[in-house]
Amino acid sequence: MNIRKFAVDMLPPVTLAIVVSFWGLAPKAWVENTWTAIIMTALVTTWVLGLEMVFERHAGWRMNRQEFFTDLFYMVLNATLISKVSQLVGEAPLMAFKKAAGIETPWAAEMPFLAQVALILFVYEFGQYWMHRLMHNSTPFWLTHAPHHHITQLNAMKGAVGNPIELVLISLSIVVLFDVSQAAVLGAFGATNVISTFAHANVRSDPPKFYSFFFTTIRHHSLHHSVPYEDTRCNYGNSLILCDRIFGTYKEGEASVVGQDDRRRLSIREQWVFPFVPLFKAWQSRRANAQTGSNGVV
Repeated sequence: MNIRKFAVDMLPPVTLAIVVSFWGLAPKAWVENTWTAIIMTALVTTWVLGLEMVFERHAGWRMNRQEFFTDLFYMVLNATLISKVSQLVGEAPLMAFKKAAGIETPWAAEMPFLAQVALILFVYEFGQYWMHRLMHNSTPFWLTHAPHHHITQLNAMKGAVGNPIELVLISLSIVVLFDVSQAAVLGAFGATNVISTFAHANVRSDPPKFYSFFFTTIRHHSLHHSVPYEDTRCNYGNSLILCDRIFGTYKEGEASVVGQDDRRRLSIREQWVFPFVPLFKAWQSRRANAQTGSNGVV
């Protein structure tokens, strides 16, 4: 056995175990402090970015200055504006509905910590899977998601990049309906952060079967980001590739070339206006036809 390769392949599961254990053992004051989750997310991202420099998977995915600051912008955007909007349009109405309907799940609160983490992780990822799948099979939703597929390299921060509409839609969930501990919720979201970060990372790590059967890896997700559009319609699981295995959308393979169309990198502005471009072009076409008709030109 190649000890070095084994150690590198074990990096995702070990990091996952450390993060979940942290939330299970963290003092209550830390769990209730918003900054703890922010710091943990930053530490995981920094850790994986560092691994990319040591265990690079593809030279063509190597981080550059422009990519770094664009990705950093999106990470801050997700932690601030997107998070706030998601709370207003998703969590707040659901919490009000839960209270009005008298929904209670005491059985969930009585479960062991790891069972609560697993429950929240599955509920959240189940919703993400179907939303993600919808985005690849419905044109209006694809237009919001396509900017994420126009990225031409994968690395630790790329999971945060996308059109703001998509970022809000993909973050919606019903986890607030379950009465579980705050530590378990943070443990579950910490787990998805670790898995998704490694699934986008330019790290030469191929986790063993006990991990890759359940959780999404860079192999699964790079294939999802491959260039032909039809090849992107598989491996939808953001963190749980198990959902793809269950619902028949799993596909084996890997891609080193990623992107869409002509593989041109979109600017932030282009990413934000992308869903509205077809509407604008249709309006221009109708306007041009109307002008042609009014001028009597055949």
